[in-house]
Amino acid sequence: MLGTMLIRDATPQDWPAIWSFLRRIVAAGETFSWDRDIGEDQARSMWMHDPPGRTVVAVDADGAVLGTAETHPNQGGPGAHIANAGFMVDPDHAGRGVGRALGEHVIAQACADGYRGMQFNAVVETNTQAVALWRSLGFEGWPPSPGPSTTR
Repeated sequence: MLGTMLIRDATPQDWPAIWSFLRRIVAAGETFSWDRDIGEDQARSMWMHDPPGRTVVAVDADGAVLGTAETHPNQGGPGAHIANAGFMVDPDHAGRGVGRALGEHVIAQACADGYRGMQFNAVVETNTQAVALWRSLGFEGWPPSPGPSTTR
């Protein structure tokens, strides 16, 4: 567990740190369902959101980025009351509570932002830590991908 961790809105200055682990996670193709060859510009546009979306980072006492999460409406129009979210923890900081802290923060923020639910469109079943985390946070009734959407 980490002694001190702050979760705050991400800034453009955070992107290089996010990209350093995001590209490794995506390229591995084991826990995230993006194109393994995604370029930096496309990844930035998909991860760093303008309102009503949000992107946050978890940082340690020295300001190092440990992980990140993004939320946005799952759909437009009548589906905009449901949030969608994505999470990535720097593998060098895995197993220290970063993912849980980000998950709890994003769920609370989505409620505060007026969303009435949250849906994950893809949680890769081989990402057993994420599957266990989401189930412990109350997500149920879904098989991880491949399969139907993950909802709470």
